[in-house]
Amino acid sequence: MTADVTMTADTARSSGYFPVADGRTTVKFVRGLLGGKWPALLGVAVILLLGAGLGLVIPWGYGLMVDTAIDGGGVLEILRIGGWQIAAAIASAALTGLGIALSAQLLETALAGLRERMVGAALRLPQARVEEAGSGDLVSRATDDVNVVSEAISRGVPALATSGFAIGATIAGFGALDWRFLIVVLAVLPVHWIGARRYLRSAPPVYRQERAAMAVRAHHMLGAIRGLPTVHSFNLIDQSRDRVGNGSWSVVRWSMRARIVQNRLGGKANLAEFVGMATVLLIGFYLVDSDAITVGAVTTAMLLFLRLFGPIGALLMVMDEIQTGAASLGRIVGVVDLVENDLGRPSAARDESPVETPEAVEICIDSLGFRYDGADHQAVDDVTVTIAAGETVAVVGASGAGKTTLATLIAGVHVPDSGSVRIGGTDLAELPEEATPVLLTQEVHVFSGTVAEDLRIAASEADEESLQRALETVGAWEWVSLLEDGLDSAIGAGGHELTPKHVQQLALARLVLRDPSVVILDEATADADSSDADALEDAAQAALRGRTAVVVAHRLSQAARADRILVMDEGRIVEEGTHQHLSAAGGRYAELWSAWSRFRAAAQS
Repeated sequence: MTADVTMTADTARSSGYFPVADGRTTVKFVRGLLGGKWPALLGVAVILLLGAGLGLVIPWGYGLMVDTAIDGGGVLEILRIGGWQIAAAIASAALTGLGIALSAQLLETALAGLRERMVGAALRLPQARVEEAGSGDLVSRATDDVNVVSEAISRGVPALATSGFAIGATIAGFGALDWRFLIVVLAVLPVHWIGARRYLRSAPPVYRQERAAMAVRAHHMLGAIRGLPTVHSFNLIDQSRDRVGNGSWSVVRWSMRARIVQNRLGGKANLAEFVGMATVLLIGFYLVDSDAITVGAVTTAMLLFLRLFGPIGALLMVMDEIQTGAASLGRIVGVVDLVENDLGRPSAARDESPVETPEAVEICIDSLGFRYDGADHQAVDDVTVTIAAGETVAVVGASGAGKTTLATLIAGVHVPDSGSVRIGGTDLAELPEEATPVLLTQEVHVFSGTVAEDLRIAASEADEESLQRALETVGAWEWVSLLEDGLDSAIGAGGHELTPKHVQQLALARLVLRDPSVVILDEATADADSSDADALEDAAQAALRGRTAVVVAHRLSQAARADRILVMDEGRIVEEGTHQHLSAAGGRYAELWSAWSRFRAAAQS
């Protein structure tokens, strides 16, 4: 199984795409998946070898029948040979079936481990890395590529094993009849070798390009679906359709090239069959004419060679699946290796039981700078600020001032171009996973299932009392308790429909259960109706109690509740202080507060 290098991790990062693992890394990964299973795999190999060896009894029996008939043998002798053939066929089928079943059990277990590590790696990828590479690439690796590897394991690997043992046993059978029949192997081997060599040289790049084209198509498809309101609003239907269509035709073109490669391989296999049969006949005629072997032995040799058609054909067909699977496996391992080696292996499981009073920590931001790719100005420019342990700091400013960018830099979503973020005295990049800040935005997802299952995403071991206590903290228990089944009520797709207020309260309850020391709220209550704003701000304040928090405030009423306010403009902090201090200072914040007060008065009237 090979997967040539298509890009290194460094070049992948610089080009934006996720890397594809080279052959050595992929083989090392597979060995890790099969760790501890090698004795069982050896047992499977012995069983398959015995099954292949018993399969030789059938052509041997037909050759013996021919010699018996020529020598004037009776019907009973023919029936006796037939009985041995039947018994051998049954035993061969039983052993082969057992070997395939055992290998499937072992390989499916390894496949389950592959799926778990791929999903785990995908979930641990920084959001900025996913956005840089494109979600379509990641989705295609987690779905299409995993399915391709699954098919290669479930169909290709067993066929490869059984075909390999059958071919080996048949070659041994040739040698047992007469060593000169091994010339047949020497005659067909160059043809198969040339065909396989050309295939292995041309197929992997084609399959890699086919998988990459599928990723581009998935990216365009997901973009059109996710941005459907924008597509309709700006009448971009034709452009979106053309992008998806062009992506689909690219997949078709690469798929056709893959089929051409397969047909060329099939042609070489047919040529090898012709050469082999002709060689068997010529050698057989010579040996029979010189009284070296019997006609029955030649019959056996021909049947043995004909018996090779199936295994060789299966081997050539699974080469296609194995190559496709290897290309997909390289793409999967590329993501897993990127996360587990470049970003650090997953830390030990933390105790997810709720903690009443988290230990708040200090945040130190020093000379922080960041510019988006292609932008002509700094989104965050030389920001230095210290947030005390347990302090809630609100960040306000006009649209494009850099508020959200600052929040994502503190959360570790983006990596700063300059400066540093230290949390509790430790650089953000060196924090263990369980100590990283939790970012809550206005785009909150409700997981399909029950209320309890949704909450336990944050704390899998939390009991019902802990769930209720978290809901009470954010003011959500009042409506959850009124649902027909309470915590066991279905929500999400096909379940109870939740209002934006309820969705945000559930997200805040998950935050309480997760119990982080540092929290970043990025306009987390911005989507709520005005009538729900105060309740959500109360819920957010309760959820943040005892934690160090940075709140990107869309509503200045929420900023007014904070211990301190940072006013940003063009990526810089231009004002800093309490609500009372800033509103009386007559500066930028006072202007924003005056405009906000007029807006609220007009809305209430």
